[in-house]
Amino acid sequence: MKLTLPMLFENSVKKYPNNILMKEKRNGKYVGTTYKEMQPLVHNFAAGLLTMGLQKGERVALISEGRNDWVMSELGIVYVGGINVPISVKIDELNDLKFRLAHSGCKFVIVSKTQLDKIRKIEVDLPELEKIIVLDEVEELKKNEISRNQVLALGENYLKENSKMFTELWQSISNNDYANICYTSGTTADPKGIILTHRNYTSNIEQANAVIPVPEYYSSLLILPWDHSFAHTVGIYFLMKNGASMASVEIGKTPLETLKNIPKNIKETQPVFLLSVPALAKNFRKNIENGIKAKGPKVTKLFKKALKLAYDYNGNGFNKGKGLKKLKLPILKFYDKILFSKIRQGFGGKLEFFFGGGALLDIELQKFFYALGIPMYQGYGLSEASPIISANVPATHKMGSSGKIIKNLEVKIVDSEGRELPIGEKGEIICKGENVMAGYWKNEKATAETIKDGWLYTGDMGYFDKDGFLYVLGRFKSLLIGSDGEKFSPEGIEEAIVDQSPYIEQIMLYNNQSPYTIALLFPNKAALIHEIKNRGFSIESEEGQNEVTKIIEEEINKYKKNGEFAGMFPERWLPAAIGILGEGFTEQNKFLNSTLKMVRGKITEFYMNRIEYLFTGEGKQINNNQNMHILSHWEDN
Repeated sequence: MKLTLPMLFENSVKKYPNNILMKEKRNGKYVGTTYKEMQPLVHNFAAGLLTMGLQKGERVALISEGRNDWVMSELGIVYVGGINVPISVKIDELNDLKFRLAHSGCKFVIVSKTQLDKIRKIEVDLPELEKIIVLDEVEELKKNEISRNQVLALGENYLKENSKMFTELWQSISNNDYANICYTSGTTADPKGIILTHRNYTSNIEQANAVIPVPEYYSSLLILPWDHSFAHTVGIYFLMKNGASMASVEIGKTPLETLKNIPKNIKETQPVFLLSVPALAKNFRKNIENGIKAKGPKVTKLFKKALKLAYDYNGNGFNKGKGLKKLKLPILKFYDKILFSKIRQGFGGKLEFFFGGGALLDIELQKFFYALGIPMYQGYGLSEASPIISANVPATHKMGSSGKIIKNLEVKIVDSEGRELPIGEKGEIICKGENVMAGYWKNEKATAETIKDGWLYTGDMGYFDKDGFLYVLGRFKSLLIGSDGEKFSPEGIEEAIVDQSPYIEQIMLYNNQSPYTIALLFPNKAALIHEIKNRGFSIESEEGQNEVTKIIEEEINKYKKNGEFAGMFPERWLPAAIGILGEGFTEQNKFLNSTLKMVRGKITEFYMNRIEYLFTGEGKQINNNQNMHILSHWEDN
């Protein structure tokens, strides 16, 4: 019999009743809730929703920070045949929020206190919305609002007389019933609602379990937003299936305060693994390197020496310690004892590895964490695939790749005609399996474009190597396309430039069958002003502004012939013209989405006049009028 989410939870309650399922910070310390203790909360909440009139197939939105009640709410919804619509707490634009709630036709919304105000502002425009369920204590509930505790009390009351009927109800849920509608970030058009069934989730968990068995002692602190498909499947249900435990980050008064709680919470909860995305990984690395620097030049020198040895010994992970490299193991163990193990203590002392998802992870970053003894195993997936498609795992991995395909999933690389390509050739990644979504909610056109003959067309470019590892090269929509039709993914170049340069904050490359590639670049103003001051210039002078353009040009030239990083990328895809921007890409100006990826379509549309200027003779010069105009407005702070 194929599992549904309620069955998955009930099986784990039977098997691991006294294991800790969730840890949450209360009154200054983490408190555990066992599987057995969670069960009545889920049942009462589900029965409460039933009493309030929630029927099979109806939608309920969940907008909250990660916490015990997040899981209680989602399970409560799906136990009675409802469909959860998890929404990111980062969505502040009320029209975006309204679109998701109206498009999915939500009957109820479950919110945390911090999100309540957003709903109150738009509920008048949501005629289908009947009730707002508030997870926290608030001063005053309005007439169509009800507290979490009231819902639990309604459910408890209902179950006194109707527990048999309730059991029959959740047992009648089919694995093909819809469990979830999660919305895409809507980077190019209106967001699409990805419909995932109970079987989509449970099959993906089984597929993952086949390549990385999770012992019941495993635990994780879920740093990523819980509506994020990666955190949702791997962080919640993958752990739940195996009797393992998850902890939530302590919620601060502001998002920044919550972010600052992460390092402290890692030490307190001592996770065995963490889920990470590149932005988090970079932050961790920066903090580690700052900590080493603070210990003085001797320790810094030793650390660099130890890293160099570890990089050499580890290779790409697949060839770790092969041949004569094994002779270096005793020295590496010594470095690990005096240096790397101390760094791991900062992650609670029990951390064994990270799982990386989201965007492409820089190989240099992977090598760094591998050297420290806490590898970052990169995987690949899409929300439309529930989301795992491939993964590097402790037993078999290769840095730079996205790992091997999970079990019971067919994956092919195809050309534009849908023909399968041989090993090593680049094309579109397509996949077929039980984890592939049911389709897009109320969007038959997008569904038909994405799923053809049961195959999910991912829109990502990739290839397989001879050892069966998948390499993902980026989205087709973000590709640079040369005048001869040749294509190249810009993401690796952009990441390298930003990572290696102290003077460049953000960069977006553009080439749409153009004579050359151009860049829209947001500089690190403070670092550049500091540097030109050291060179004896003032930003308020024309000479100082010219010096800034010279420094920026030098940073890009490092990747060109005779430069420090020459040969890293084909020269034709490096920018021949640069547009310096006065404002960076942010979530507020809609140039970054909620997962902090650039919204290329919007950036291109907004800056089209600027882009066209960069393809003129005058625009190709770094000290062109437009760049100089922006620099002339900088002030010497």
